Amino acid sequence: MVFSNNDEGLINRKLPKELLLRIFSFLDIVTLCRCAQISKAWNVLALDGSNWQKIDLFNFQTDVEGRVVENISKRCGGFLRQLSLRGCIGVGDSSLKTFAQNCRNIEHLNLNGCTKITDSTCYSLSRFCAKLKHLDLTSCLEDEALKHIQNYCHELVSLNLQSCPRITDEGVVQICKGCPRLQALCLSGCGNLTDASLSALALNCPRLQILEAARCSHLTDAGFTLLARNCHDLEKMDLEECVLITDSTLIQLSIHCPNLQALSLSHCELITDDGILHLSNSSCGQERLQVLELDNCLLITDMALEHLEHCQGLERLELYDCQQVTRAGIKRMRAQLPHVKVHAYFAPVTPPTAVGGSGHRLCRCCVIL
Repeated sequence: MVFSNNDEGLINRKLPKELLLRIFSFLDIVTLCRCAQISKAWNVLALDGSNWQKIDLFNFQTDVEGRVVENISKRCGGFLRQLSLRGCIGVGDSSLKTFAQNCRNIEHLNLNGCTKITDSTCYSLSRFCAKLKHLDLTSCLEDEALKHIQNYCHELVSLNLQSCPRITDEGVVQICKGCPRLQALCLSGCGNLTDASLSALALNCPRLQILEAARCSHLTDAGFTLLARNCHDLEKMDLEECVLITDSTLIQLSIHCPNLQALSLSHCELITDDGILHLSNSSCGQERLQVLELDNCLLITDMALEHLEHCQGLERLELYDCQQVTRAGIKRMRAQLPHVKVHAYFAPVTPPTAVGGSGHRLCRCCVIL
């Protein structure tokens, strides 16, 4: 036993409190809770607010009740910088109001899947958490909530609104005007958005580096043209299922976004080899591009792979269901870029059946090179 009944264990006598706290600072939540049950001395050390600057309850227990969040906020107070309540469906507005009042130095907050929260939570956060920089509201809110964030959270640099189908252009415009330092924005699955949202980003958020807009099927070349011409720091873009965009978007990105490293164009069926040519010949294509996803781009052929041979930094290429891409084309590109991982799927093909004969299937399979 390290501790005797009077808590005067050897480690307590030999090490100062400051050093013990430093040791405890490396422990995760579960371990801290276990240590808190060892003795009164360790209970004080384990529950010291300085040890609870980063908390992720998703890996601890997602069925936490609101009172747990309230108790954590009272214990941690101004020490808490990062909190993830991802998947904590039992946490509601009242608990998060208490949290916001107690933890005013919070910078990272993940409320992904907290389906009980409403606009009231965003109002509380906007009033008390002015230092908030990273906020994840996946599957949670609507435009009214964004108004509160716009008014007070001017330090925000990262915002995740994925799968918030009730978000409209009005909400995005407000966020862009109130959060000009925004660097990363996820709008994937917000199917009501139009080019008005892209225009707001272009005119108000010049520092934008990451934009995820998958399944925003109303966005067009016009919106992305304005965005590219104003947001030159773009590094990652997910445009999967932005079905209206054409090679024109690629041309604009090629000209104005020299830092582009990752681009998803999956299911953008109007993209052609010509768009890939412009991308490959640009400075971002030849110097920065690492990941390119072209799944289900039906107009892409082996010619696009020849163009991509200029992209010396390319690390991964997705070509699932690109029906005009052949094995031979992939092999030729791989000869020039041996380090690239190419993922492709060749669907089964059934040849015509000869008279009096029986048909058989020629299996075209997944290729990971």
